[in-house]
Amino acid sequence: MKIFPLAIVGVGPGDPELVTLKAARLIGAADVVLAPLGDRSDASIAEGIIAGLVDRDRQQVIRQVYPMSKNPAEMEGFWRDAARQAAALVRAGKKVVFITLGDPLLYSTALYLARELRDQAPEIAVDFVSGVSSINAAAARAGLPLALADERLAVLPATFEGDKLRRALEDFDTLVLMKVHRVFDKICALLQDMDLLRQAVYLKRVGLAEERLFTDLTRVTAEDLDYLSLIIVRK
Repeated sequence: MKIFPLAIVGVGPGDPELVTLKAARLIGAADVVLAPLGDRSDASIAEGIIAGLVDRDRQQVIRQVYPMSKNPAEMEGFWRDAARQAAALVRAGKKVVFITLGDPLLYSTALYLARELRDQAPEIAVDFVSGVSSINAAAARAGLPLALADERLAVLPATFEGDKLRRALEDFDTLVLMKVHRVFDKICALLQDMDLLRQAVYLKRVGLAEERLFTDLTRVTAEDLDYLSLIIVRK
C-alpha cells in the first residue's frame, strides 16, 4: 500500500523566477526539503534557487552531500544512504521534497535516488515535478529556436564526440551539447572543420549570477569553461 509520496522537484537552471508554480507550492508545503550538495562545492545551487520559498522556522532543509566521483561503487553507496534517509522521513509522516536543478527527468542525478527508493521502499510513491531545463533557458537567452516545423533536434552529452558527433551534426538541424567544458577544444575544432563554428553559441551557468553567453566561440577562454555549460549548434 502506497504511503505519502516523495516529490522530486525540478527548480530550473538558476533563476528563481523560473521555478514553476507547482514546484513553489510543493516546496512551501513541505516539512523537509532535501538539497543535493557536491562535496567540491560550498553551497547547493538548487537550495539557493528556492531560498525565498522556505520558512526556516517551520521547515527543515537537509543537505545531502554526495561525492563528485566517477567510482560507481562510491556513488551507489551515497544514493543508497540518501534513499534510506528520505524513506525514513516519509515513513515518519513528513512531507518530503527533493530539489534538483533543471528538470528531474533530463540528465538528473535525482533519477538515481528514485531508483533506490523503488528498490528500498516500494511502498513510497515518487512524484516527479517538471522544471525548466537549462536547454530551454539557454535557447531563450540566446534567442535561438530549438526546432521549427519538421526540423530535427538532438541533445547529446559532450562526450559523444568524434565520428559519432560528426554524423549527428550532419543529420540534425539543431544540436545541444551538454557539459562541454572538458572537450570544448575538440568540439570547436570539429565545428571549424565542418564550417559550423559561426552557427554555434556557448553558454555557461544559465540563470545564475555568473551566466555568460558567447556567440563567438573563439573568444571563450579557459576561465570561461564551466561544468554547467552547453553549446547550441543551429544549422
